[in-house]
Order: sequence, then structure tokens, then C-alpha cells
Amino acid sequence: MVKRKNRMREWLTRTLEVPPDVMMDLPRITMIGRLHIYIENHKGLLMFSDREVRLMLKQGQCIIQGKDFVIKTILPEEILLEGTIELVRYIES
Repeated sequence: MVKRKNRMREWLTRTLEVPPDVMMDLPRITMIGRLHIYIENHKGLLMFSDREVRLMLKQGQCIIQGKDFVIKTILPEEILLEGTIELVRYIES
């Protein structure tokens, strides 16, 4: 049933030319150099320190590592992080 739903969403995305992040509930990650990272469509903040941030996503986690992290903006499904970004990793569950 889940596979059928995913196939239907993929088909609708292609047919209607809707961005995949909207139709399939995927995160959108925008980086500005190594200084800022903006993540939309996350499901919650799991961990925050000045060296690591972990976000829950629909199908896993996003881990951002670096130094001097500061959260500039945080909303229910969006976060703007500032600092020196060294690594962005996606872990599927």
C-alpha cells in the first residue's frame, strides 16, 4: 500500500510538474557557502550544540556538523542555521 502511494505521488509530481519536495514531503536544503543552511520541511529538532545539529525528517535524519552554530530562525518546519558548516549528512531510516 505504501509503495503504491509513493508511486502515485511520483507520477503526479512528473505529470503535474509539481516540485518533488511539495508533493512527496521531502526536505528542501539551501546552503549559502559554508556560512548558512536553511532547511524546510523538517519534522523537529532532535539535538543542538555549537558543533552539531540533528533534524528529524519524514524518512530519516539530517545531521549538520561544523562549529560556532547559532540558530537564527526556527519555525515548526523550517530552520535557519548560521556557523561554519563542515558536513551535511542524510541518514535514511
